[in-house]
Amino acid sequence: MSGALLRAALLAASAWLAGCSMMPAYERPAAPVPGNWPEAAQPAGTPAADVKWEDFFADARLKQLIATALRNNRDLRVAVLNIEQARAQYDVRRADQSPSVGAVVSGSRTPASKGGTTSVYTAGLAVTAWEIDLFGRVASLSEAALAQYLATEEGRKAAQISLVAAVANNWLALVADDELIALTRQTLVTREESLRLTRLRFDNGAASELDFRQAQSLAEGARVTLAQGVRQRSLDLNALALLLGEPVPADFATPSGTSSLNLPDVPAGLPADVLVRRPDVRQAEQQLIAANANIGAARAAFFPRITLTAGVGTASSELSGLFKGGSWGWTAAPQLLQPIFDAGRNRAGLASATVSREIAVAQYEKAIQSAFREVADALAGRATFEDQLRAQRNVAEAEAVRFRLSELRYTNGVASYLDLLDAQRSLFTAQQALVQTRLQQLQNRVQLYKALGGGWDAR
Repeated sequence: MSGALLRAALLAASAWLAGCSMMPAYERPAAPVPGNWPEAAQPAGTPAADVKWEDFFADARLKQLIATALRNNRDLRVAVLNIEQARAQYDVRRADQSPSVGAVVSGSRTPASKGGTTSVYTAGLAVTAWEIDLFGRVASLSEAALAQYLATEEGRKAAQISLVAAVANNWLALVADDELIALTRQTLVTREESLRLTRLRFDNGAASELDFRQAQSLAEGARVTLAQGVRQRSLDLNALALLLGEPVPADFATPSGTSSLNLPDVPAGLPADVLVRRPDVRQAEQQLIAANANIGAARAAFFPRITLTAGVGTASSELSGLFKGGSWGWTAAPQLLQPIFDAGRNRAGLASATVSREIAVAQYEKAIQSAFREVADALAGRATFEDQLRAQRNVAEAEAVRFRLSELRYTNGVASYLDLLDAQRSLFTAQQALVQTRLQQLQNRVQLYKALGGGWDAR
């Protein structure tokens, strides 16, 4: 075979390869969710996926914490390394589509038929077992590797979104922790003073032991709540340190309270627009594309596999004559392997690839359903937390007035001490609930921002 004829054969094989693939045509499965969110009312504004986290979170201290977590968090670092690994695997698969050329230098000595030895020395370039991909097996594997690489990239985006939301929610919890601790300490001071006065009245016979024990119980209850709050703050700090990937800064401080914080509200848009922009949904789709490509490779295994081994170089019986004129030549050794009997291996491989695609379809549909529920849950919270917070604020104000009136009535001998203690206990409970409700509303804003795909940018 002449060199021109060999080149023509390779070009023909490449043209065949471009038009021949065993992969099924990919079609995105229909989304198994309604076309609209359960909560119809939506504010105007920029979609969450287009709002950078630096713009969504206004507090400079929180921004610094998120930036630190994005630099140091180990889960995010693993996600980035997974991208690099998948990219390397894709490069390996892509390289399989091109011939591997290497330099070959060899020498051998064999016994001659009439005595003595025969020496052969060779040097040149060799193409080793290059598969001419007529039926798209190698191309399908390369397509699958590319989809897996893209899936890991989407996985990193999803990891970043989750990390940003986790840091923000943890920081908000610490803000509420400090507010609740300050409220508990203030309440403890009031109850200790009430206990001191009740003890004096009890020692002088002006109050019963029941009044004294009630006051003592309230004071000790405040100490219990304070210990719980301090412990919870320590746990939240430990969780924040894990997210940051380093110890919490020594100058860490929170704002004065949850009432001083405000997070923007973002529109939900339509499910069809939101769900296809979420990285976790795109990750599941890329894995489905990879499974679809693997079917092409499994189908191609039923057809002949053609490999080519070729070389060009020089050969001589003497080392000094290796590069003399007339010693140059070339070889080409194509090989065709047609599966005849493999004990059902190829059929089982195709069945496995087909089932893997069905699994990937189910996982893709579940990813969509999970994403839809996350958004719907966050929207349900947005629709109700404002009313709940307003009502809880009214409860706290009413309990504050009730406490002042009970204290006034007790001072004037109109009400019992038990009424005063009950009003004091109810006020503390209402104030705690108000802080917790504000925290839940703020975390709901973060959850909605995350569920809608916000919190990721190319940096």
